Amino acid sequence: MAMKTRNQLSALIAKANQNADYREQFLKSPKAEIENELGVNLPENHAIVVHESTYDETHLVLEPRDKYSEAEREEAKNGVASLDFLRKTMHDPAPPIRPIETSDTTIDHAMVSPSVLAAKARESIERGLAFLDAAVDPNGAWRCIRFNIANPEIPRHYERPPFVSAYCALALASSNEKIAKSIYARTQSFLCSAMEYPGLWRYYRHLPNDLDSTVLCSLVVDSHPWMLLESHVPTILANRDENGLFMTWIRAGNEPEVVTPFRIEADPVVNANVLRLLGDCAATKEVQAWLVKTIMDGTALGKSKWYPDPISLYYATSRAIVDMPSLYDTLRPILTARILELCDASGEFANVLQVAQAVSALYNIKNLEEIDLKQQLQAILSMQRDDGSWPELLAFGDQALNWGSIGQIGHASESITSAFCIEALERLAKQLNTSNKSVQSKP
Repeated sequence: MAMKTRNQLSALIAKANQNADYREQFLKSPKAEIENELGVNLPENHAIVVHESTYDETHLVLEPRDKYSEAEREEAKNGVASLDFLRKTMHDPAPPIRPIETSDTTIDHAMVSPSVLAAKARESIERGLAFLDAAVDPNGAWRCIRFNIANPEIPRHYERPPFVSAYCALALASSNEKIAKSIYARTQSFLCSAMEYPGLWRYYRHLPNDLDSTVLCSLVVDSHPWMLLESHVPTILANRDENGLFMTWIRAGNEPEVVTPFRIEADPVVNANVLRLLGDCAATKEVQAWLVKTIMDGTALGKSKWYPDPISLYYATSRAIVDMPSLYDTLRPILTARILELCDASGEFANVLQVAQAVSALYNIKNLEEIDLKQQLQAILSMQRDDGSWPELLAFGDQALNWGSIGQIGHASESITSAFCIEALERLAKQLNTSNKSVQSKP
């Protein structure tokens, strides 16, 4: 979603000001007119009210009341020092990690046709979606597990931050399956319930709003009026450093101070996600140059504090540049090379989550033919369990921090891995079907 809808809404209001008949229609049913003119579906439970000023009456609009009371704000500010409060960010204790198992899904590269392979991918997708449909909260919240990377003896806990739901839902948006669309709609509802004015989100209650959560959640609920009005964009634009790069944490006077010690650095994956939201505009020129340099000079490994695997940067960047021709042309070959460098001599990636994001990134930049489709399909299928899930693998987390007995925090879940594997299978199935049609068309 690039910065364009505010202009579309301004044009709609101008039309109402200039056309008396349309003005009456717009006043009568503004929500329907916005949906019709902009081609969007606004949330059913969000009303649109148009105020008409007159020569005798002026309307002033106040911002929504703060979502949290002063007492709740104070509690959050002190939360990092309170175990009782921190426990509120956790949910049920999580079980031990399940062993990684592989199934015998050897694919005969010479004998199996692309159409048969695409059908295998479709069957796997359906099983994965059935697992996610049961795993995602009825209210649309996705769970992940918070654990200690350095000390596995520290208890594991489930958590349901908005970030995780958005991160997974965006991957699931690749599927047109009915179950996928149902899960996505539930997730949108959950994210709307967690949103704070003017369109911001936070990971934990004791942390301030952050750009990564805000941007990814915004992309999922892109038809919410606050997104269409781009009410959140000024806050995002104000959160840049002296080099024009977007900082992770959004600080305000009434926000907790807990991030000060390890603060607010610009993270390349977070900046790639911001680029996807804002698009090619003056505000993202520095980000574009930084991402090009980071990827071209091969320094992506260890560059992100929050995403341990460089494939996360390549994947996020590939999504951001799809509709940016100049940056796409510049980065397409080098992104392909960097992704292929992650393979070993036999063409295998480190784990199935890396396989999944590599496949989707190469698909985004139209270079999926650079890898062996059957080999990567087999890698994904072989890791799927009988219940339709894929194994829990470290997806994100700060490995640089060391908070005393808390230690280094990692985040993962079978649902996260499964969402990205389903996205990759959708990409592989589409590519295999295309290959099959190409073979059939040859004389």
